[in-house]
Amino acid sequence: MDLMSSTSFVLNNGVEIPALGFGVFQSAPEETVAAVTTALEVGYRHVDTAAAYFNEKEVGEAIRRSGLARDEVFVETKVWISDYGYEQTLHAFDKSAQKLGVEQIDLLILHQALPGEFDLTLDAYRALEELLADGAVRAIGVSNFMPEHLTRLLAETSVVPAVNQIEVHPYFRQSELLARDAEHGILSQAWSPIGGITFYRDGSHGSTLQDTTIGEIAAAHGRTPAQVMLRWHLQQGRQVIPKSVTPSRIAENADVFGFELTGDQLAAIDALDTGVRGGPEPERITRETFGREIPEA
Repeated sequence: MDLMSSTSFVLNNGVEIPALGFGVFQSAPEETVAAVTTALEVGYRHVDTAAAYFNEKEVGEAIRRSGLARDEVFVETKVWISDYGYEQTLHAFDKSAQKLGVEQIDLLILHQALPGEFDLTLDAYRALEELLADGAVRAIGVSNFMPEHLTRLLAETSVVPAVNQIEVHPYFRQSELLARDAEHGILSQAWSPIGGITFYRDGSHGSTLQDTTIGEIAAAHGRTPAQVMLRWHLQQGRQVIPKSVTPSRIAENADVFGFELTGDQLAAIDALDTGVRGGPEPERITRETFGREIPEA
C-alpha cells in the first residue's frame, strides 16, 4: 500500500474505510452541524459519533445538507453501555439510525467493555452480529477493549471486530494492544490522535503540540505538529479521527497525505510514550458509574 497517497484502509470484511475520519466527541450539538459541514467541505468522508455524545442528529443533519450521496460518507457510531443486552442493543441501532437519518450504518461499535458484566457486553456484540447479518450495518467493532477483553470476545463470538477504537497518541501508544489488534486483523482507530485537550490535567506532562521532538520533525517537513502526529498514525497503519470545531484546524488536519516520515522519525515519536492514559481506565467502567440514558429518537 502506498501510504503517501493511500487515503483508505480495507477492513477485515472487505469494507473500505477512509484513513482519515472526523471526530465529534465533546462537540456541543449547536457546534456540530457547522463543524461536520466544514469537514465534509474540505474533504473528510468519514464521521465518527456516538449515542453518548448526544449529537447524532446534528451529524445526520450536516451530512444531509452537504448534498453528498449517502454512499460517499462513511458513518460510524457507538452503542453506549446503558443499552447493552441483546434486545436493548438492537433497539440502540434503531435509535441511532433514526437520529442520523440513515437506514444503514457503515460501522457500529460497542463504546466500552463492561468488565464486571461481560455477559451483557457479549449479548450486545451478538446483537451487532445480527445487525451485520441482516445488512443493517456494514461492519461492526469495539472501542476501548483491552487485550483480555478481546481474548474473551473472540472466544465467545463468531465475527472478529473490524475495528478497536482506542486512545493512542505519542504520549500513550498502547503498543501491546496495537499488536494484539494487528494479530487478529483488527484495524486500530486512534481517538485523541494528537494528544487531546482533556489530558494531563495534573500538569505532569505538557501538550504533544508543544513537544520539542515533534516540533523538530514538523519543522524538517515544513508541516505542523498536528500533521506530523496524524502522519505517524497513518504510516503505522492506524485510522485516525481528529476532532476540532475550528475551520482552519479542520482543514490542517485533513492535509496529511503529501509527505512521509522516515523510520527514524517514526521511532523518535514512538519513544515519547509515557504509558499514562488520559481517558478513563477501561477496567473501571461500570453502568453504576458511567450509565446515562440514551433518549429515543
